[in-house]
Amino acid sequence: MNSRTNVTNGHQVLQRLARQGTEAHETSMVTSPGARATAWAAKVKSHDSYNVYNVCAVQITDAGSLPVEVGQQMQAVNLAESFLDEGALPADTYVLMCRVGNKNVFYAPV
Repeated sequence: MNSRTNVTNGHQVLQRLARQGTEAHETSMVTSPGARATAWAAKVKSHDSYNVYNVCAVQITDAGSLPVEVGQQMQAVNLAESFLDEGALPADTYVLMCRVGNKNVFYAPV
């Protein structure tokens, strides 16, 4: 019976401490791996329209060697150019790309 009393008292102490912790108004934030912005290197393959380009992700390997294209081509928007004019970024330009909402974007001044 004594051990049962100790367990009950232990639960009461934990509940009291838990209530005191909520009175302190602590704030916390939980983030998941998908909640952060991910960036990767890409190579501009061709111009599509306005400031939209066809790009391909690249993997950077050892120093002194060219990056290797990986995956399929995708479209990305160059935020450094006007949304109303034709883009002028040359093909074979390497950029740092990230995902914003449902669009791939990069910033590469011409």
